[in-house]
Amino acid sequence: MLMVAVISVQAQDDESTFSLSGSVDAYYRANLNTSFADGGTVAPGTSFANLPGFSLGMANLIAGYEGEKVGFVADLVFGPRGTEAVFGATTASSSIVNQLYTYWNVSDGFTLTFGNFNTFLGYEVISPSANYNYSTSYMFSYGPFSHSGLKADIALGEASLMLAVLNPTDFTDFNPDGTYYGGAQLGIGGQYLNLLFGGEDFAYFQVDYTGGVDVSDATYLGINATYNLDLFAGAAVYLQQSFTDDFSMGLRAEYFKQLQSDDDEVIDPNTGSNNLLVLSTKDASVIDLTLSANYSVGSLTFIPEFRVDLYSEDEVLPEAGETPTSSLASFVVAAVYSF
Repeated sequence: MLMVAVISVQAQDDESTFSLSGSVDAYYRANLNTSFADGGTVAPGTSFANLPGFSLGMANLIAGYEGEKVGFVADLVFGPRGTEAVFGATTASSSIVNQLYTYWNVSDGFTLTFGNFNTFLGYEVISPSANYNYSTSYMFSYGPFSHSGLKADIALGEASLMLAVLNPTDFTDFNPDGTYYGGAQLGIGGQYLNLLFGGEDFAYFQVDYTGGVDVSDATYLGINATYNLDLFAGAAVYLQQSFTDDFSMGLRAEYFKQLQSDDDEVIDPNTGSNNLLVLSTKDASVIDLTLSANYSVGSLTFIPEFRVDLYSEDEVLPEAGETPTSSLASFVVAAVYSF
């Protein structure tokens, strides 16, 4: 007890705190109009929540130390969801590192962050505890997920500015080709304009808008739109309605279009792992409608959701050897514990 008291007093004197937080999640997934047991399409080509039956998400452990001027975050992930999130890692040890960075509060309005951190683009994130819908959108799934580099966050009164120098996206532990990306974000009143650009001959360019408004005390409308040069474009709205402190419902309505300039580079459907559906041709598009509920019991949240993916082409295989169709209906129920 004396040791704890001494440590507590020292922490207060240094105005520093150590924290441990995270989440644990698991889910059940079933298709309503295909039979994956007979070789049908298992899931949409989006990240996470794509395994049949009772499945694991991940355990997420986030350790943080916040001092008066400096601190760090070590965000570790274990399980299928974590493995998908850190797909660019090259070693077994770095494959569990979702985020790992230090920061320096140079002044009240200027912070430098160095290391690996999740992307600043888009509405959705890797952690299921921070998303309303359990399954993820196409815009999120096509990336980027994370960046390694140096960024500066600058407060500008009611606005904010972020500038960054980064490795190519999703390479956790090194730069594969010696090229670098630039990142920028301008935020005003909860609305954010994001840019990511660079690579060889500046071939990579993505612009993204993410924001939202409180329609009323119980209704929220989120918005995301993105354009990635020669790769993809999309837009989505997120309408969420609270009924009680513990129960709410939300609808994600997304339009996504593939823009690959070379048809030979497009992945054919149903050839990936687990028969996931990937848009198969240039200019193929999809509408994703996902209706989710959130019911909380203390720190545990249950997320049942119905999802329909409507494709511009006949991409969905009901069973092996059958004629493909243009829609995929599925049901997911997830349990997410946050601490």
